[in-house]
Amino acid sequence: MIRTTVGVDIGGTNIRAARVGADGKILARARAASSTDPTVVIERVEALVAGIDDETVQGIGIGVPGQVHFASGRVLSGGYVDLSAVPVRERLEARFGRNVVIDNDGNMALVAEARCGAAVGRSHAAMLTIGTGIGGAILVDGSIFRGAGAAGQLGHIVVDPQGLPCKCGRNGCVETMSSGTALGRHIAEAGLPAATTAASLLERRASGDALADKVLRSWAQPLRAAIDSLAATLHPQTIVLGGGLGSEAVAALSPYPDKSSWFSYELVAASLGDDAGVIGAALTALPSRRAGKRLVMVNGVPASGKSSVAAGLAKATGWPVLSLDTIKNPFLEEIETVDRPFNRKLGRASLKAMFAVLGEAPDGATFIMDAWFGFQPREFVQDLIDAAGIDTIAEIWCSAPPELIGDRYSTRTASRLPGHPGPEYVPELVALASRAEPSRFGPVHEVDTTAALDTITIRKFLEQVFDGPRACGP
Repeated sequence: MIRTTVGVDIGGTNIRAARVGADGKILARARAASSTDPTVVIERVEALVAGIDDETVQGIGIGVPGQVHFASGRVLSGGYVDLSAVPVRERLEARFGRNVVIDNDGNMALVAEARCGAAVGRSHAAMLTIGTGIGGAILVDGSIFRGAGAAGQLGHIVVDPQGLPCKCGRNGCVETMSSGTALGRHIAEAGLPAATTAASLLERRASGDALADKVLRSWAQPLRAAIDSLAATLHPQTIVLGGGLGSEAVAALSPYPDKSSWFSYELVAASLGDDAGVIGAALTALPSRRAGKRLVMVNGVPASGKSSVAAGLAKATGWPVLSLDTIKNPFLEEIETVDRPFNRKLGRASLKAMFAVLGEAPDGATFIMDAWFGFQPREFVQDLIDAAGIDTIAEIWCSAPPELIGDRYSTRTASRLPGHPGPEYVPELVALASRAEPSRFGPVHEVDTTAALDTITIRKFLEQVFDGPRACGP
């Protein structure tokens, strides 16, 4: 049966809900006007969820403005809609009989953009959602960063200590100067009609309209200051501007580039638009498809570049590495007169030890294993996989021209421990590299180790294998 979840995005203007598949595709939608009355908001959320609920729904995700303690599901404080006094999770779980996950709306939006939008493949990103207010979220090492519990309130970066008071109690937060509400105030102060939009201001600025330029400058420059602070503090790979005015904000910022050369990042508009909040909320509520253990097999003949690939991938993901040489070499250091046959026995024993470690790991663990798996019979390796209880495998096949592999090995022979073959092995290795193939215990991604390591592409591949397709959208 198809698995779906319901995502709800509670904004200052609208409440959006959607039933979403495990691949991020929206299957049904609903929307209602928002309210500042928390009781009215919850009643409308219940009605929206009930309208799109069906037997395939396995969970409900709710994105709310303000601070949220994710683990407990408690709303700690609110912005334009304050739900801190409402037992949101308890009420919805009692009504629908399903697990309910609650998080800040900015976090939900960034989850969607990182999984299948503008920040796909990024390990480090930040997002500002610009609508009635300004929300935010931070991605560090591929996961939402929560700090002591509720980090990511980026709309409350102070850009003018003498500025307007904010609902948070400070003065001059970027939300007071660069949100949709603030843009409406800038428009009114300029004497322009209330119906004036950001898009129309951009068109007028492009044609040389000085008044439109002034309004956009008042709106965009505080946002630039906040983004500059984000870049200096977090140095993300990507900063995404989303919400109802994300694309317009990116365009409005174009005359005001970052003046510092210290921090390189890309500034992009969210690609999922207003759908990001509901998609992210739904994906966050989706029960883990695979609770079992996951293994990334970094495979290749000796000197194919496996260790460098495994180390780079570990740095990008935070997953631990089990390396055959790391386990075997201490024995080679302690045991005298190790010949090649005994070295092979040690390699076989080391491989068994590596899989034994995986066998002791809890469900949900992910390991990177660095080894040449082709030196043992396939049936032997399959038995180790089965005994360790590994649920999902992805293989990274490391390749390079055979002659180059031979040259690499030759340059390392002097530093290799006794028991490893010497220079006489090079012709045999070159022949092996010419015919070697991936083990194919799972999907395979080939890496050319003569080029710079592209961890972004590898991570996309691993997400496809471990978490399923990421084809978010309507």
